[in-house]
Amino acid sequence: PEDVSKWAKGIDGIPESVAESLQENRITGRELVALNMEGLKMMGIERPGTLCLLLDEISNLKRANQDHVTLIEHSPYCFGLILDYLRLKHLHAQGLAKEPRLPVASDPQLSRYQKVVKYYFPGDSSKLLLG
Repeated sequence: PEDVSKWAKGIDGIPESVAESLQENRITGRELVALNMEGLKMMGIERPGTLCLLLDEISNLKRANQDHVTLIEHSPYCFGLILDYLRLKHLHAQGLAKEPRLPVASDPQLSRYQKVVKYYFPGDSSKLLLG
């Protein structure tokens, strides 16, 4: 909620009361990008110009984040696969375990897993985890 409030304070033309409202309602980043006109009005933001400006900035935020990897707190499954594999790889290098198989992500998580791996292991290094 504090990050969302700081974000709102940084928008030119948005009154401080909007940032305070976002903080009072404990709006998270994920909730922010889900807000629409009705949600903003429910929080007491009524001025048409402010609503339009805020919705425009939320839209820009969504667009800017579309190509970015989901953060670690939103993909523990993917990071779990990566960490387990790397731990086993390390144990294998010490002669304490067999060569581990490549991680296999479930179908619903496959796309996210590939994005996470390609983000944190750019170029050829992603082949270590993707094959």
